[in-house]
Amino acid sequence: MQKTTDMPLWVFLALSSIETRKGALLLILSNVIFSAYCIPWVNYYHGNEWVARLFLIDDWEWFLMSSPLTLWYWLSVKWVDKNRGWQTENA
Repeated sequence: MQKTTDMPLWVFLALSSIETRKGALLLILSNVIFSAYCIPWVNYYHGNEWVARLFLIDDWEWFLMSSPLTLWYWLSVKWVDKNRGWQTENA
């Protein structure tokens, strides 16, 4: 994504390597999935060995870091939708 004069720095930093809206939505979706993985499921399902092996995180630190990033990416996409538009995938 090319930085324009009216684009805020926070939007450019969030989406600098994303060229299409589809790519930005995939970034948001992957961040939502990662945030859901980072919920400390081990604390809620005591005694389930498969949960302990699959979900290794037992505190809220990663969830609390990834959730604001998801919001930042979403707000950046909304800013680009409103002000600039996206490059077409064929261009």
